Amino acid sequence: MSSPDVPTRGAARSGPYITAGVLLAIAVVVPLLVPAYSSDPPRLAGIPFFYWYQMLWVPITAGLVGISYRLVTKEDRRRREAAQGMTSAEDER
Repeated sequence: MSSPDVPTRGAARSGPYITAGVLLAIAVVVPLLVPAYSSDPPRLAGIPFFYWYQMLWVPITAGLVGISYRLVTKEDRRRREAAQGMTSAEDER
């Protein structure tokens, strides 16, 4: 005797996942566009632009990854709550 399949998550909305994907794509693609920042001037505290621009992307990427994580976990939490609401409604019948 098998038990009926009980969903663990509700239906997904594509918006948060697309937004997270775009943010992560920005974090990956922009630093790969080396010709856009392969120059010496302007210098920042004697450091050439090429180096400080790359280092600037470290906290930017961390922020974009953090925002993506929050979006996806919030959506996952919503989907789990939706599934729990569906199962509790079925249990009441």
